[in-house]
Amino acid sequence: MIGIEVVYALPEKQKLLSLKVAAGTTMFEAARQSGITEFFPNLDLSVASMGVYGKVEGNPRQREMHDGERVEIYRPLTADPKENRKARAQRAKQRKAE
Repeated sequence: MIGIEVVYALPEKQKLLSLKVAAGTTMFEAARQSGITEFFPNLDLSVASMGVYGKVEGNPRQREMHDGERVEIYRPLTADPKENRKARAQRAKQRKAE
């Protein structure tokens, strides 16, 4: 058995769960076994992006977990960061011109 953590956060609520899983457990299975969806009923693990320590994993159903790792379940972006930067730069440019 290996010790891992599973974490998910919304702006108003966060949850970190520690659990032991069998060696060879995949990231997806670890998230499912954690029971995190009991705390977040609208969380659909089958389509959620997942990663380990900030690095997105392309295939969480195949990526095996290692002792001490943390599965991070990511929310979809609500705004495009590139577009946000452009808008901020444009506003700053307009303020400077005034």
